[in-house]
Formats: sequence, structure tokens, C-alpha cells
Amino acid sequence: MSALPIGRMRGLNHLSSAAIDEATLWIATRAMGEIPTPIVPALRGRFGLSAAEACTALREAALIQGRAL
Repeated sequence: MSALPIGRMRGLNHLSSAAIDEATLWIATRAMGEIPTPIVPALRGRFGLSAAEACTALREAALIQGRAL
């Protein structure tokens, strides 16, 4: 039986991880009116993310914002 990674499950691509982290902070620090729509294509273009990575950044930004309340 193989062990599954715990926590952020992004694999070993550190460049991708850094881009996701950057996108996460960018989203989390913007007011709602400052975030372009549709957001996933905007994140893909601005940070070079895949659709799945953009969704990861959105999820993590929501967690950051939720903890700030």
C-alpha cells in the first residue's frame, strides 16, 4: 500500500506551486470589485496557471479570506 501525500497535493512542480501561491495572495488581497470576471481565464492568463491550478488558488484564497473574518 502506498502512502498518499497529506496537505497541499500539487505534486513536485515548484514553479507551478509558486505561481499558485502568487495567484492566491493576489486574489485574497483584492476587493470584490477589483477581481476580473470570469476569474479562471483571468488567472490562467495573468499567472500562467492551468484551470485546475486556478481553482486551487481560488480555494486557497477563500480559506485565507475566511480566516480573516
